[in-house]
Amino acid sequence: MATLDQAQKLLQTLRNAYWDLAVTDVQDLKDFCKHQGAPEANDFNHWDIMFWTERLRESKYELYEEQLREYFSLPMVLDGLFELANKLFGIHVKAADGSTPVWHKDVRCFSVWEGSSSSPDSTPIAHFYLDPYSRPSDKRGGSWMYPVVGRSRALPADCAGLPVAYILCNLMPPIRDKPCLMTLGDVKTLFHEFGHVLQHTLTTQDEGLVAGMKGIEMDAIELPSQFMENWCYHRKTLMGMAKHYETGESLPKAIYKKLLAARNFCSGTRTLPQIEDAIVDLELHSKYIPDGSESIFYVHKRVCERTRVLPPFPDDKSLCGFQHIFNGGYEAGYYGYQWSKVLSADAFSAFEDVGLENEKEVQRLGRRFRETVLALGGGKHPLEIFIDFRGREPSMEPLLRHNGLLHYANHSVQSNPHTINCTYAISWRLVYISLMILFTYATSYLCSIWGVM
Repeated sequence: MATLDQAQKLLQTLRNAYWDLAVTDVQDLKDFCKHQGAPEANDFNHWDIMFWTERLRESKYELYEEQLREYFSLPMVLDGLFELANKLFGIHVKAADGSTPVWHKDVRCFSVWEGSSSSPDSTPIAHFYLDPYSRPSDKRGGSWMYPVVGRSRALPADCAGLPVAYILCNLMPPIRDKPCLMTLGDVKTLFHEFGHVLQHTLTTQDEGLVAGMKGIEMDAIELPSQFMENWCYHRKTLMGMAKHYETGESLPKAIYKKLLAARNFCSGTRTLPQIEDAIVDLELHSKYIPDGSESIFYVHKRVCERTRVLPPFPDDKSLCGFQHIFNGGYEAGYYGYQWSKVLSADAFSAFEDVGLENEKEVQRLGRRFRETVLALGGGKHPLEIFIDFRGREPSMEPLLRHNGLLHYANHSVQSNPHTINCTYAISWRLVYISLMILFTYATSYLCSIWGVM
C-alpha cells in the first residue's frame, strides 16, 4: 500500500513524536527505581525497563493485574465481544459445541449467522473454532488466528463455500470452580484476533485468491484487528463485560477511569522498540549491500543509536532472533504494524466523530465498515477501500491524538503534517492475483476439455 518513501517518512515522524516521551519515561523509571532503594538504580539497563514499568504503573495508578483478572472471565468477555459484533456488523455468533469434531476437549466451535439465528430462514454464513487455553506440552505460545477454509465458488460451483477459521490463545485454564480469568491485555488480544476472523468470515469475494485476508497488502492486513482493540476501552463495551466472576459486580467506575488514564503509560519506551525494528527492516531490505562495508549488526547498531534512550549493547546480536523480517513473511513489511495503526485509529475516529454513544450512527458506520473493509478483501486496493469507508485518505492525527502525541509530533512539514499521501502506482500484487485467477480458470477449462475427450 505504501511506497518505501512513505513508509520511511511515517517511521521518522513516529520516532520524532515518541522520542521526548521515551526520554521522560526512562528518567521517571530511574527516579522511581532510586526512590525504592534498588541497587540497579545506579546502573539502569534495558532489561530493567519492563519490570520497573509495571512497578511504577502499580504505584501511580494502583492497578494490579491479578485484581483486574477477577473482572474479566472468558465467558463474560466472549458475550461482550459477540454483542459488540452484533451491534456493529449485524451478525449473531452462536455456540455450536458438539456439532463437529474438535482436536481437544477444550476447543469450542461457533457459528456466525446473518442477523438472528432464531429466524426459520436463517442459515450460518461462517464458522470458527476457539482453542483458548495454554497447553505447554503440545501447543506453542502466543495467540493467533488462522484461516482453515476460505470463501470460494470453486467447489462447489453453484454456491460459495463457507469460511472457517480458528483462534488459538494461551489463556490460564479454569481451576476447579474458578473460570478462566483474563488480564486486560488478554482481552485486547482476543478482540484483535477476532478482528481477523471477521475479515475472513464476512468477506463477499467469491474468488478464493482475494477472499477474506488473501491478496491484501501486508501494511493493511492489521486494520480490522487493531480497529477492534479500540473498543476494549469504550465505556459501554468494557463495563458490559467486566463483571466480577463471583459477585457479578461491575468493574468500579474509579478503576475504569484509572485504566483510561494508564492507557498511554510509558508508551514511549513501549513503542520505540517497534519503530526501531521497522526501521532496521527497511534499512536491510533497501540499502544493505551483502559483503559490503557494513554488516547487518552494524546497520542494527546505527539504527539503535537513533531509537534507544539507553545506549545500545556493544555486542548486541538480537537481530539473529528477529525471524519476522528474514523468513517470517514480513520482509520489508514490518512497518505495516505502524501503518495499520494509522488506518485503524483513523477508522475508529469515524465512530468518535458521530459519538460513541450514538447507537444509530454507530450501527450505520459499523455496517459501512463491514461492507467495505471486511467485505472486499484483496479484490480492491486497500487505499480505495479505506476511502470508500472514510470518505478521504488516511490521516495520522487520530493515532497521535489517541496516544497523547500531538504535542510531541514533528511539525516541520507545514502542509497538513498529519495527512498521509497515499497516491500509489500499480499494485503488482493485484496483477499477480489477477494472473493466478486467469490461470485457474484456464486450467479448469482445459481439464473439462480433456475430460470430455
